[in-house]
Parts: sequence; structure tokens; C-alpha cells
Amino acid sequence: MRIVGDPPPEAWNKVQRYASWMRHIGVDESSDPVEDPYCKLHLNSPVGGWFPALRTLSWSITESNLPYADLFFSPHLEAIFIQVSWSLSLHRIPSDILSTIASTIAILPASALQVLLVEIHCPRIPPLYLKDPLSSVVLRCGPLLTEFSSPIPLSSAAVNHLIQLPHLRTWDTGDPPPTYSPSSLPLVFPPLIKFTLRKHAAHGWLSLFKRLQHGVSTTQGATPLSRVVESLQSLDIESFHDRITDFSFASTIQIFRNLVSLNVGARCHATNGEVQCGFKLDNDNINNLATALPQLESLFLGRVCPENTCATTVVCLLVISVCCIKLQELEVHFNTTNIVEDFKNISEDPQLREASSLPRCTLSCLDVTQMPLTLDEPGLEIVVNGMINIFPALGGFAGREQVWDRLNARIVEGGV
Repeated sequence: MRIVGDPPPEAWNKVQRYASWMRHIGVDESSDPVEDPYCKLHLNSPVGGWFPALRTLSWSITESNLPYADLFFSPHLEAIFIQVSWSLSLHRIPSDILSTIASTIAILPASALQVLLVEIHCPRIPPLYLKDPLSSVVLRCGPLLTEFSSPIPLSSAAVNHLIQLPHLRTWDTGDPPPTYSPSSLPLVFPPLIKFTLRKHAAHGWLSLFKRLQHGVSTTQGATPLSRVVESLQSLDIESFHDRITDFSFASTIQIFRNLVSLNVGARCHATNGEVQCGFKLDNDNINNLATALPQLESLFLGRVCPENTCATTVVCLLVISVCCIKLQELEVHFNTTNIVEDFKNISEDPQLREASSLPRCTLSCLDVTQMPLTLDEPGLEIVVNGMINIFPALGGFAGREQVWDRLNARIVEGGV
């Protein structure tokens, strides 16, 4: 957009006709002109604004476009994408600019919104500063909203409002769940398809899910989670490094029986320089989880650590392969201390041998990250053939230890 000089009235009429049918606008740093047109647009704004039919606004906030953002606000906006970033050369964002960002976000048109996505890429803009303005926008969103994502904290009232929206399908949040008791107002989750839990919010939400699923019911036999346990396909839990992946965690997750993707961003934490493995599931727990989630295509149960103290073995891989036939991505702890004997046990156990003959998933790469492994030459043969038996389409491993590269070379050769 470039306006030079002072155009005659007929030129403004052409601008208005052109702008009146625009449906999508992107405003970012690359669209900031040398000669600022925004002031001219403000001075010549027609009744009803320049863009009355605008449906989608993609706005990267800059110092030059911030004062004129309302030029692009239309009551018919269905999707708003906001990116808040600032020059890293600035030691601090002036308070008047922060105030303007907050007040501008507060007046975003929300009644027709279907999508509201906010990103912040500047540590000098404290998310808490924008909590109240964004919460006020969320509270004005109507039942049409289907997708919401923001790192900015929301008020409890805004979180409660989102839960009540009947068509919400995608939700990305770092906020704790609402406080709930049997005496509270009815709490019914929308049919979410994708749910992302940031920071340290996961345990609060999972605890609430457990309480609602097992402790609350209606006369029709439905629970507040009835719709979401059927609809949820993707559960992404970020920054789970300070918590333990244990039985309580797994038993709660498996109520979402139609999950296609389960991504748990857990990292085993270090104490006094030593890593402490936080993976507390065993083969039975994995069996129950895999049996409950047969639709999984991607399963990531945390970054594998080098401690090799977990209770799971390669048996859990066989169970996952047989139960989750659509699986394409996998990372899970399993103990390699006695991996050769574990593979021999699979071939000798009648039940496991029978499972090995069932259809298995077509996983092509197993992510083993920092998992240690020590093998002699005969052991290499047993492990390669055992892994190919579990994952017939296996093409290799993604691991840091050199022994995994040796196994990759053997797999390329087709086993031994």
C-alpha cells in the first residue's frame, strides 16, 4: 500500500471501491512503506471504514502500524492472526507503546471470530501485561470460535468461557484449569480435536480430566468429558520436564481413545549434575495404553535419557506395534541392559510369539535419542532380527550412540 502526496477525491473513491471488496489483509514489517499511508487513510476514512467486508487479518505489530491498526478492524472478521515482536536492539519497550498494544488488542472485534491466534516473539513484552486485554476479547467471542491459541495468560472467567464454546476444536493454553467442585455450575467440554498444554499446566488439566471422567455423571450416563473423549485426536503436552510419566498419567491419557497423536514433552531432569530418569511406566502400563489408543499414528512419551533404569523392555515395542497398527512415529523409554535376553524371551514365550505373527505397524524409524547400548557381534544379529520382527518396515534408528549406526548398517543389509 503506497499513497504519495494528497490524492484528489476521485482517487479516494477508487481506493474505497477497491478496499470495499477485500477479504484478506496482511500487515507486517515488509508492508511498512517509507512514506506512511496510514495517517492519510485515517483522515479520509469513509463511513463504515475502509474494509467493511474484511474476513481475515494477519497483523505483525510494528511501531509504525500500531497506531493505525483499527483501520483494518471489521465487524465481520472471522480470523485474526497477531504476531507481537520487536527489535532485539531495544533494551526495553517504552511504556506508551506497551499501553497502546494492550488497548488495541482490547478492542479487537470478536463477535464473528472463528480463529484467534496470538504469538509473542519478544521477551521484553511481558505476557501478563496483555492478560486483561486478551481476556476481554475472549469473553466477547461467540459460539462460532473454533480455534484459539495464545501464550498470553487468560483470566479464570475467560478460560471458563472457552470451555463452554460449543464449536471449539483447537485450543492451545498454558493456563491452569478452572476450579471445579460438585457444587459448581455444570462443566461440559467442547468436542476438541487438538489440545495443547503449555508450561506447567498439564498436571492440573489431567487431574481435572480424571475427576470429571470417574467422579461426575448425569442421569443419562454422560460425563462432562463425553464429547471430548470421542473427538480428541491430538494431545500435545509441552515442557513436562519436571514431572514424572507414571501410571496415574498414563491411565488418564487413555480415556481419549481416538487419539491419533500423543506428544509428551517430558525430559528426565538432572540433580547435582546427574540425570534422574522420570519414566515410571512398565510393560503392563504400556500394554494398557497401547490397547486403549489403537488409532495412534504418532507416539512420543518423552525424550529417552541415558540412565537405562526404566522398567520397560523391548516387549513394550511389540505390544505397541501390534496394538497401534497405524503408527508412523515412536519414541519411548525401554531398558537395553538385557536386550539380547529380552529378545530371546519373546521368541520363547508362546503369547509373545503369537503376537509376533499378528499384523504390525509400518514404523520406518525408531527414535532412541540418548539410549545406551552395548552389544557383541552375536548380539548385533539378535537385536537386528528382533527389531525387524517387531517393526517389519524398520529402516533404522535415530540415536547418538555409535552402536545404533552399526545396527542401521545391518538393517540396510537386510539383517544377518
